[in-house]
Formats: sequence, C-alpha cells, structure tokens
Amino acid sequence: MSQQSHPFQLSRSLQGRADSLIPGGCHTYAKGDDQYPILAPGFIARGSGCHVWDADGNEYIEYGMGNRSVGLGHAYPAIIEAAQWELHRGCNFTRPSPLEVACAEQFLSLIDGAEMVKFCKNGSDATSGAVRLARGYTGRDVIACCADHPFFSVDDWFIGTTPMSAGVPKAVSQLTVTFRYNDLAGAKALFDQHPERIAAVILEPERIEEPKDNYLLELSGLCHANGALLILDEMITGFRWHNGGAQKLYNIVPDLSTFGKALANGFSVSALAGRREVMRLGGINHYDRPRVWLLSTTHGAETHALAAAIATMQVYQREPVIEHLYRQGRLLRTQAEEVIRRHGLTDFVKILGKPCCLLYTALDQGGKPSQAFRTLLLQETIRRGVIMPSLAVSYSHTDEDLHRTVTAIDGALSIYRRALDEGVEKYLVGRPSQVVYRHCNQPEESQKL
Repeated sequence: MSQQSHPFQLSRSLQGRADSLIPGGCHTYAKGDDQYPILAPGFIARGSGCHVWDADGNEYIEYGMGNRSVGLGHAYPAIIEAAQWELHRGCNFTRPSPLEVACAEQFLSLIDGAEMVKFCKNGSDATSGAVRLARGYTGRDVIACCADHPFFSVDDWFIGTTPMSAGVPKAVSQLTVTFRYNDLAGAKALFDQHPERIAAVILEPERIEEPKDNYLLELSGLCHANGALLILDEMITGFRWHNGGAQKLYNIVPDLSTFGKALANGFSVSALAGRREVMRLGGINHYDRPRVWLLSTTHGAETHALAAAIATMQVYQREPVIEHLYRQGRLLRTQAEEVIRRHGLTDFVKILGKPCCLLYTALDQGGKPSQAFRTLLLQETIRRGVIMPSLAVSYSHTDEDLHRTVTAIDGALSIYRRALDEGVEKYLVGRPSQVVYRHCNQPEESQKL
C-alpha cells in the first residue's frame, strides 16, 4: 500500500471531462467531488476485498464500501462467479426468468415477517413503491418520514422535505410530514394533527441512536391504531445488523420493508417486501381493490444481478459474515478511540453507531460539527492510504487492514491536533467538503488543484 506514489494526473483529467458531461460529475451525489478533499482520488478503477486502486494506480484500504453496498468485499469470488455464469446465458428476456422465483424464495426465507417481495434496481424505487402501495392500501395521501434519517428516496415525496427541493411542487411537499426518532409522543402528535390522513410512517430501524423503550414496537402499534402502515427502510441495516434485518434483531414485523445495498454485494438489486394483504395490490390476482402500479422496471430482474443476490444471501447463511462485521467494528472502534485519547481529541473526534456500521464526527474548537475538520481528517487519512467517508467494515477487512487503518488515523490526528491549535486553514488544502443538501452551490466549492 503506497501513500499516493503517483500523482492524480489521470483522475484530474477525468474529473474535467466528467464535469462537462455529467451533472455533478458522477451518478451518486455522495460520491461527488464536493464530498471529498481536493487531495482525494477522483476515480476508483478497481477493487479487491477491502482494497481499491484509483485511476492513477494508488492503492487504498476502503471503508464505506460503495456506500455500504459491498458487504463481503470487492470482486468477491463466489458472487462474481454466479453473476458471470448467468451473463453467459443472457441477462434479460421477454418473460420472467426462473431466477426471479429462486431469488424471492431465498430472500423470504431470511426475512421472517415478509410474505411477498418485489425486486428492483435501487433503494429509491423500493421506498417510493412502498409509499405508493401504502397510499393505495389506506386511501390516504400523507406520509410521515423520520427527520433524523438523511435519505429515503430521490422522488418528490421525500426530496421535497430537503433544502434541495427545487423542481418539487409545493403541493407534493406538503403531503410529507416529519417526526423525530425515539419520540413516540411526537409521532402521536402528528396523527392528532392529521387525523385519518397519514397513510404510512417510514424510518430506518436504527442509525446512530438505538431504539429506546421498545420504540419500534410501540410505533407500530401507534400506526395500526390510527389506520396507517409502518415501513422500515432497511437499505443500510439489512445484511449488517442481522441476516434477517434489524427487524429480526428487534423482534418487529413491519407492514412493509425495503432492502438493497449489501443485498447483492454491490450489484444493483433492491427489494420491497411485506405482508401479502398489502403487497398483493401490486399484483394481477386480486379483484376486490383497485390495482396499484407498484414496480415495473425493464431491468429490475436482470439475471446476473439476481444470481449475485442469491449467492450473496447464501454466503451470509453459511459463513459468519454478520459476526465478523461486529467483531471487526468493535476492534476498530477500540483501537481508534485509544489513538483519539492519546492525542487528547476525545472532545473533537467521536466514533458513533453500531460496530457493524460505524460513523465518525469531526468537531471544531467550539465543539461544533465542522466540514473543514472532517475534510482535513479525510485528507490526511487518504495521504496515508485509507479512504474513510465512514468506518463501515466489510467481511474482507482483516486485522492487518485495521492495524494499517489505525496507524493512518494516528498520523492524521497529529495534524488535526495542530489544526485545532493553529487553525484548520493552515493544513487543509483547498476548500472544505460540502453537505449534500444545500439550496445553492457556492463558487468556491468547485475549486480544484
């Protein structure tokens, strides 16, 4: 593993071309140049396990793993072999593939409370399908989503609640209301404010804060008492918290739930699952209710992607994937926090979340979250061969990888300490990274080397 043994020449060239051809320079806002330091690789060319190589040949240990979509590791052999086998047989036909049944059976064998499942390509399709289904089932229009969870969909019903609401009709935005996590009284107040209008409540089962006082079960009861559905967004928690999702861990059966990301180890597969009574409205064999246009995607059941999903779920069933994620996460947290203490930075750098899906926060001299200090920490770990937008481990992260990571964090924190004393602008090259949800761009955000 080198410390940027090659300059970013090819990456810089690609960035210039990408900016002129692709809005945002890439196809996922979280991967954009504005989310990373200027001294960061612009493009990743390949990966193996938890290691990646950028377009200029520099090697890094990666965390976040494709925005948490790669739970086993990049180019994991069993998954690649399954996908390749199906690609040789064709990937998309005029009628369904037998793999659609096989994948559904495999998935439903893991998710206890789900009776039917519909596969699609991304998380937004799944969550928006759940919202449409809830509205169709209840005959209501209003959706309540958790304000403490950052992203549910690219579609208007959610994006209209963010600062990036340009292009979303106000009439649509007004049909989504928000509540705070672990605040049952706040959710109850929403039902009181919108009597017989809320179709569904949607939230992640857990993010940083654990559910308290049986919160998820109590919220489910509140929804049902008011004629609404409970939707759990398990895009992140699914295949990290438990093989059966966080719903299994917390013994809760939602009306609908959505999965994706690690479901197919980076291949494009997401899922909407739930009770048959609700899911059937998207089908063709019911006659008592109006049909719901649920999910209908030309590429929603590509055979190679479903084969990857089946193989991924089988690896989770036969190998201790979840146990490894928890073990490595605990080890990384313990070692990193020891380094943080040694540098006297416990009030400024904090590691948060469950061991299987760690995050970190960077604070300034006043103890407030700081994009500048976060960017500095990213910059300095990247210099030392680690890309860590989060600290989410994979099945491929070894003890040696963790040791190298903690060594990189140690070096980066020595710079962080100096920046607190002497000013972050002295050590940060270029502009800080930006939050994704912002109403307008600022000219300095596009600054390049």
